[in-house]
Amino acid sequence: MPSACDSLIDDIEDMVSFNEPTPHERQSARKCVVPRSRKKKELVTNEELQADSLIPGTQKIWVKTWGCSHNNSDGEYMAGQLAASGYKMTDDPTEADLWLLNSCTVKNPAEDHFRNSIKKAQEQEKKVVVAGCVPQAQPRMEYLKGLSIIGVLCFIFWGIYFLFPGHSVRLLGQKKDGGRRLGGARLDLPKIRKNPLIEIISINTGCLNACTYCKTKHARGDLASYPIDELVERARQSFQEGVCEIWLTSEDTGAYGRDIGTDLPTLLWRLVEEIPEGAMLRLGMTNPPYILEHLEEMAKILNTPRVYAFLHVPVQSASDSVLMDMKREYCVDDFRRVVDFLKERVPGITIATDIICGFPGETEADFQETMNLVKCYRFPSLFINQFYPRPGTPAAKMEQVPAHVKKQRTKELSQLFHSYNPYDHKIGERQCVLVTEESFDAQYYVAHNKFYEQVLVPRQAEFKGKMIEVDIYESGKHFLKGRPVEDSKPFTPSIAAPLERGEVSVIFFIIWEIFQQNNCDFILALLFKQQK
Repeated sequence: MPSACDSLIDDIEDMVSFNEPTPHERQSARKCVVPRSRKKKELVTNEELQADSLIPGTQKIWVKTWGCSHNNSDGEYMAGQLAASGYKMTDDPTEADLWLLNSCTVKNPAEDHFRNSIKKAQEQEKKVVVAGCVPQAQPRMEYLKGLSIIGVLCFIFWGIYFLFPGHSVRLLGQKKDGGRRLGGARLDLPKIRKNPLIEIISINTGCLNACTYCKTKHARGDLASYPIDELVERARQSFQEGVCEIWLTSEDTGAYGRDIGTDLPTLLWRLVEEIPEGAMLRLGMTNPPYILEHLEEMAKILNTPRVYAFLHVPVQSASDSVLMDMKREYCVDDFRRVVDFLKERVPGITIATDIICGFPGETEADFQETMNLVKCYRFPSLFINQFYPRPGTPAAKMEQVPAHVKKQRTKELSQLFHSYNPYDHKIGERQCVLVTEESFDAQYYVAHNKFYEQVLVPRQAEFKGKMIEVDIYESGKHFLKGRPVEDSKPFTPSIAAPLERGEVSVIFFIIWEIFQQNNCDFILALLFKQQK
């Protein structure tokens, strides 16, 4: 079977267009179809089909996602499309008929968890579909043989439908328009949000750079940005469905629009116009080279009341020689310029960053430069990663730093990070916070203030999805605790009641309607039954 969508259809959504016959026209054309006669004993009954679980809606599916917010958004789209197509989604893997495993290829541990989940599913005799960056970048891996694969740009429904009768499909193609690569899935597809209050919007896929350690580039490819109007419409629709917080995500939000003649500030100003009072917008990761030319505009945007004063800017190393080997396309002074400028123009801003310990060729002096950078800025949010060579990347072929050295440097940097508490000076402040989540221990609700600092508040039902006023009375390494101000009423920022957990957003049942009106599910099931 062809392994790319291009050789058949790019997506199931491409089957339905304004040029397609209407269901009525399809019904009228049936009189021209002459069925092939079969012996009576070969006929399949509805009861037999139900018993074989071939009809969509009779199976339960569990979706597990690893990785970044972009991956999580993809997983939400997958769940939404499956639910809109008749499948039942479940949070319990033991009761599921099929596991949909949406992978991350950034680090070895994430892929190890993914591989172990495949093995566990097979041991429990579950059907398996693998998706995401790992199979897109490495579809010929031994442990993926015989499995159905859905790439990062293909529609999930057909892969599931064909699998239940025992078929295996691989959909890995990329969508193009006039030779130009398009972004990911359409933004108006059904979605089941993991958190009904938060909408994750991918503004572009892929990136411009090709870092020597990065495997994600192999999966996501070159930069492909969504048009501004589509992104604005998705945000508008999300607020109409009760969302009170939007996350913008991609492999590099700062590079947005460079392939379509626009830029990130232009998009952000349009989105700010759509944010209801009290709702918030959070920006995703941006690399230093692509934010430098927009610093003035970005400072203005981050100062607006409805945008979190928060930016994730990965530095990876404070050594220019290491950055050169990483092919990061900036020097540490560029990173410092970004941070210093934003700290001056956006008082209180939270700058989060990433650091890789033990990159090939990193000397002790290189590492000490990174330690000094952290001592200087005391980042409140720091993602520390021990270097893992990813197969097929240039960095995997470089001379590696000994494993014990990598571990020691990771430990030293972690100890430095945990040696300071960035929030002690916040005690006594009165803050407005937006409550969107529940803490892991279920003891508190989790809110965020203007600087996207985590604030734990009492777990009172009336606070969920609301903007409330609190007095900060305690701080920890990663959080603040807030006491609701007496006589202060929670403010509802959303313009509609949020969807219930597991409810499908932006429900377009056009495809499913055509299936039902033409009994396509029954016809396909008969076909599968014959091929068994």
